Amino acid sequence: MIYEAGSRKSMSTPYILHGFNPSPYSVKMRAILRYRRIPFVWDGIGNPRDIAVAAGLPPVIPILRFPDGRLMNDSTPLAYALEQEHRERSIIPDDAVHAYLSDLLEDFADEWVTKMMFHYRWYYAADRAFAQTWIVTSRNPVMAEAERRAGMQAFNDRQVGRMALVGCTEQNRPVIEESYRFVLDTLDRHVRTVPFLFGSRPSLADFGLFGQLQILSVDPTPMAEMRGRAADVHCWLLRLDDASGIEGEWLDPKAPLPGTLTALLRHCGETYLPFLAANTRALQEGASEVALDVMGRPYAQARFRYQGKCHDVLSKKLAALPGDVRRRLDPVLEQTGCLRYLA
Repeated sequence: MIYEAGSRKSMSTPYILHGFNPSPYSVKMRAILRYRRIPFVWDGIGNPRDIAVAAGLPPVIPILRFPDGRLMNDSTPLAYALEQEHRERSIIPDDAVHAYLSDLLEDFADEWVTKMMFHYRWYYAADRAFAQTWIVTSRNPVMAEAERRAGMQAFNDRQVGRMALVGCTEQNRPVIEESYRFVLDTLDRHVRTVPFLFGSRPSLADFGLFGQLQILSVDPTPMAEMRGRAADVHCWLLRLDDASGIEGEWLDPKAPLPGTLTALLRHCGETYLPFLAANTRALQEGASEVALDVMGRPYAQARFRYQGKCHDVLSKKLAALPGDVRRRLDPVLEQTGCLRYLA
């Protein structure tokens, strides 16, 4: 019998997390389960998308099998589902203002920082070569050479063919790479004074950034950039990969936010949120392309229905907050340039 202290019930079987190591959302969920001390088995070999499809779920990884046999996927709903099942070591800040800001930065990581991950992985030749090997051997470490090479080439062609769809184009490269450097520099300063984004314990936002940056810390080109200019971020990732031994507290909600956290929020208001708003307009107007200026440079990509949903969720969460929370939260969102894209 396996029992998790603070959970609703004892468990005769652990959770099973079906994912694989080159996936930012898989390592994000694995780190959450580790930090929360929820017993689980890591199933990291094979093609987890097959499990999702067989269960009638969207082909999105990771997939979490609950002790009662239920299957769920998509990392953010999974994180919140675990909050319902387990009380101890929550990753949602107690303060409602900080909780909303954590949700916002997690979404920024999942939907904007992921562009950095995808760009570096499939734009530079050294990164493409490494990614092909890492991904194919994560599915099957031992295979015939011809099968291995065919698998590597097929996956490379598929992902390179998707680059324009997700905004990873030559035109957008300066925006994506400058944004990556900003995130590195700002987070590097932050973790030298505050262990995690909202205190000395990790939040959902920390794990969102962890998922993308952990991959960027392995792929050759962004890894060199990270180690060269933001070594503290690299060390932070190593700590967060298994934070099961970390105890901590949330920031005092009455104290001003750290300047580095405000800077990250302002960057979100300069990059991701304008993109979300432009994407929503494109969906509403039936336009095929999203086009706007980001950080003073042109940025364009195909419209994305899922990111329209993300924008809607963030806006509705904000609208649902009670007045006393909004009176504290809105000035932060206004100061950082976020409010006009969400209210």
